[in-house]
Amino acid sequence: MILAIDVGNTNTVLGIYKDGEMIAHWRISTDKDKTVDEYGILLKNLFSVENIDTKNVKDIIISSTVPPIVTVLEQASREYFGHFPLVIGPGVKTGMNIKMDNPREVGADRIVNAVGAYQKYKGPLIIVDFGTATSIDAVSENGNFIGGAIAPGIGISTEALFNYAAKLPRIELKKPDKAIGKNSIMAMQSGIIYGFVGQTEALIKKFKEELSQDSTVVATGGLVNLIAPETKMIDRVEPFLTLEGLYYIAKLNGIEG
Repeated sequence: MILAIDVGNTNTVLGIYKDGEMIAHWRISTDKDKTVDEYGILLKNLFSVENIDTKNVKDIIISSTVPPIVTVLEQASREYFGHFPLVIGPGVKTGMNIKMDNPREVGADRIVNAVGAYQKYKGPLIIVDFGTATSIDAVSENGNFIGGAIAPGIGISTEALFNYAAKLPRIELKKPDKAIGKNSIMAMQSGIIYGFVGQTEALIKKFKEELSQDSTVVATGGLVNLIAPETKMIDRVEPFLTLEGLYYIAKLNGIEG
């Protein structure tokens, strides 16, 4: 079995793969203050709930946008699973050329998403990730990562309204009954949900114009289910796209689950 770990700024998603199939998955809060033992015990407990023996894990692969956590997870992997994990970074085979001014500055999650999407749908592709930030990336027909756009995420924007507008409350992120809100909460929900739908559609349209080809649009991320149902411009929703990309990269680098 292979344990794939995707560390995001807000959440960490974990998945266990056996014979090419994901047999269990979890989403936990990302906490850079957790110790090695705290992460180790948490992972052990998650495995226990699913009645999975940690001894069956043959390798671990990690993608992280939070550098301080990588060292902690590396040590937890060694002490609690007996394996030194493969961490996505320079020198790791991904099977994808990064056609950027500075390839090293591209977040690991963006590359892994692109790899996962290309393996499933080939190119050209537009990948939308609704996470702490909203990232939209493009993959060419022949599988090159050619760039993208990054915008503040839905959660960040919602918190900004609460923190910087004195009379606006903190709200639940959900679709309002109508776009024309009859109170402050519904008005904020409308502005956030439909505003992000408009932003997403506008960027997808611009990307398609620049790609000059019919592209498959794949969406992922923790907040994907808020936006994807409200637009017809998203072709596929893949909640575990990053984990699937990690699994493919693991196999590409000789890791057998």
